[in-house]
Amino acid sequence: MAKASRPLLTDAARPATFEVEAINERGEMVPTSIAGEHPLTIYLDKREIVTLMTLGHAPEALVLGYLRNQRLVDSIDAIAAVQVDWDTDSAAVTTRRRSVRGLKQKMSRRTVTSGCGQGTMFGNLMEEIERVKLRDDVRLADAQLFDLIEKVRRHETIYKQSGAVHGCALACASGAASAEILMFVEDVGRHNAVDAIAGRMWLDAIDGSDKIFYTTGRLTSEMVIKCAQMQIPFLVSRSGLTQMGYEVAQRVGLTMLGRASGRHYLVFTGGQRLERALPQPTALA
Repeated sequence: MAKASRPLLTDAARPATFEVEAINERGEMVPTSIAGEHPLTIYLDKREIVTLMTLGHAPEALVLGYLRNQRLVDSIDAIAAVQVDWDTDSAAVTTRRRSVRGLKQKMSRRTVTSGCGQGTMFGNLMEEIERVKLRDDVRLADAQLFDLIEKVRRHETIYKQSGAVHGCALACASGAASAEILMFVEDVGRHNAVDAIAGRMWLDAIDGSDKIFYTTGRLTSEMVIKCAQMQIPFLVSRSGLTQMGYEVAQRVGLTMLGRASGRHYLVFTGGQRLERALPQPTALA
């Protein structure tokens, strides 16, 4: 059977920042960059699904990743087009005939998550990830982790200009002491940045089974679930984690590292995949 063609996509990125005037502590008027924030309502075959608040910097990828991570559409081949129109603040997704099944049932179960601005999960994703099997034959050296942390710090362009955004990166180990950032996305909510990367991975058929996912946001159950669905075995954050995020990571066997900054990190789960080069503590006599 012939492979379905790539979806037809608009190219409707909005400016990431806008300039306004603010008054500093000395009473001076200072031109200041602020992050964009726009509502984007997703329609799937003319059915309203959700309204996301987004930077609008990668709207088509965001929509695709949202549908993927919510399991509302099972395959990129099922999607015929994604058309973003900022005049109506909408994204119209058209699927190929009879490609989406069980949508009403999935949407009947809705969970409001701890995502920025309140995220939403449809269906019972907690049950679905029980079937996820992450690779256990991949390793991450702490030197590679330190290199990734430094590269992300230099990559946060919108955050440096305006603050008020989260960043996420998809990376891979590229040498004994180096890592390569394959994608970097910033958005007003960390879950949006995750979904945009998931959408790009879907479009380009990128295998996540040996990749590293970095986020500036906290590690909640939602973050862990999305990472596991992308088959990514490593999840890293400079922030902390929640109890449910910890429990889900244990269940799926994901390597989760938090408080990662400079040359410091904490391994919470899946420590067998991490290779440490730093001196180990000496046992007391």
